[in-house]
Amino acid sequence: MSRSNWTAEFDRFRDELDTAVFVVGAILTIIAIGLIAVQPDRASQVLTDTNTFLWSNVGWVYLWAMFLAVMFCLWLLFGPWGRIKLGGEDDEPEFSFFQFFAMLFSAGLSTGLVFFGPSEALFHYDAGMPFVAAEAGSESIIPGAVQYTMLHWGLSPWSAYLLVGVTIAYYVHRRGAPIKPSTIFAPFIGVENLDKWWTKPLDIMIVVLSVGGVAVSLGFVVTQFTTGITYNTGFEFSNPMLLLLTVGLTIGFTISAALGVNRGILRVSTLNVWLFAILLGALFVFGPTAYLFQLGTESVGGYISNFVQMSLYMDTAGDGAWVGAWTIFYWAWWFSFAPMIGIFLTRICRGRTIRQVMFAGLAGTTAASFIWFIVLGGTSMWTEHSGAADILGPVGEHGEEVAAFPLFEAIIPTMEIGGTTLPFGELFAGLYLLLVLTFLITTVDSTTLSLAIFTSQGNENPSTVNRVSWGVMVGLLTSLLLIAGGLQALQDLVVLIGLPIAFVLFICLAGMIIELEKHHPVLLTDRGTKDDTSDENTPSPSVSLSDGGQPPSEE
Repeated sequence: MSRSNWTAEFDRFRDELDTAVFVVGAILTIIAIGLIAVQPDRASQVLTDTNTFLWSNVGWVYLWAMFLAVMFCLWLLFGPWGRIKLGGEDDEPEFSFFQFFAMLFSAGLSTGLVFFGPSEALFHYDAGMPFVAAEAGSESIIPGAVQYTMLHWGLSPWSAYLLVGVTIAYYVHRRGAPIKPSTIFAPFIGVENLDKWWTKPLDIMIVVLSVGGVAVSLGFVVTQFTTGITYNTGFEFSNPMLLLLTVGLTIGFTISAALGVNRGILRVSTLNVWLFAILLGALFVFGPTAYLFQLGTESVGGYISNFVQMSLYMDTAGDGAWVGAWTIFYWAWWFSFAPMIGIFLTRICRGRTIRQVMFAGLAGTTAASFIWFIVLGGTSMWTEHSGAADILGPVGEHGEEVAAFPLFEAIIPTMEIGGTTLPFGELFAGLYLLLVLTFLITTVDSTTLSLAIFTSQGNENPSTVNRVSWGVMVGLLTSLLLIAGGLQALQDLVVLIGLPIAFVLFICLAGMIIELEKHHPVLLTDRGTKDDTSDENTPSPSVSLSDGGQPPSEE
């Protein structure tokens, strides 16, 4: 970029900036970075103590927030509110359904899928679970292990994302509200008051919490990448190398975000889906195919029949440590990402109905996640239990992040072509490492784009300077957290930042019920009233506040 272009970008950055949100959010983030850098051991201990207090005393808040989000999103998927269009009557979707699905899937859970896909069920198989009455390491515990990964990666996380996303998208595309987290207050204060100074604290809080959530995901992938290199080559990374690598990855996702949705995020998201399908197909074909069909059928049945009980299971008879380390950790992680994915969803969903968005997020992405965990988790447990290969040995030595590499090397056969031996297992292990990086890019660049959007007064195409600024801060925070306490520090941090977002979900739930029942009455008012009928037949064009328009009315 030439000097004149950079000057223009800085001018754009200055003009678009929501000064209070950006400056205060950036200062608080920098303070957090400084505190961790100055006293890493103390910071790690504080995070651990806070995490233990939260899951042991208020863990029920996380569980109820997620469960209610799932119930409401299922109602939106199957109920009459699903036909409401997120936009004006003449608005058409900007992206095809496949493109929309690819971007949503890549942004939502992707880094976690590649990290925990082959390892979570294997860990449950090896250590046991209080909810499942089966002995650790036995064949009978395998379906329960897959069943619980389905709980953690199925309907629930997507419901948190979709509840926040649809709330914001509804007001942005139907009421002309700005794209920012405080838009969730619109049902209570009105769209016309969203630019008041007293809405700023929520936006600032979400900025800081979201930077932490993005740092957690980036930290998991950096750890998986470095540990994978160590496992395959024996090369060890020092702390300065870890810092440089994290900054390098930060540059990668910032460039993708700076290219925008169509040129950057969409292209990498499409590559992700193809890599995902290739790796999944290879393991399914060369792995225990018939066994995976049986395991998947039993696990899905257990998930459906036990969903409510698993969703609200606290292990009251025990110490609750397992639930705190797994379910509450996951729920807090998804909560920390919900505002960012919600903003990103708003950016790409204009012209679609609520039901279409729910279908992509609940049915499409959940189905992909289920298949992924059945194939990777099921194959890793089958490989370990049958003695075909030792997966737990490398996991015990290097960590759960290496589980995929010995798995692919064991399942994908070595072939001889023209007298040359080709180690296809190692090739697919390398492709898996590539998937780790590309999923990381789309996950973090979509959230970095979201940060830039709502620190730029809702500008859907914020300046490169804005995006790069948040990318750098996320990279620095990630590096210092890894140096201070590794993966445990990341997990402790996410439980802390997830609690405030749980209450954001409650606000979204109440606000959307009030708003939709007012204009599309189906719960407390007889259907077919005059207001209901007139609202359904009255187009509500999407008006941008930046164009000087007024929020459209549905009355």
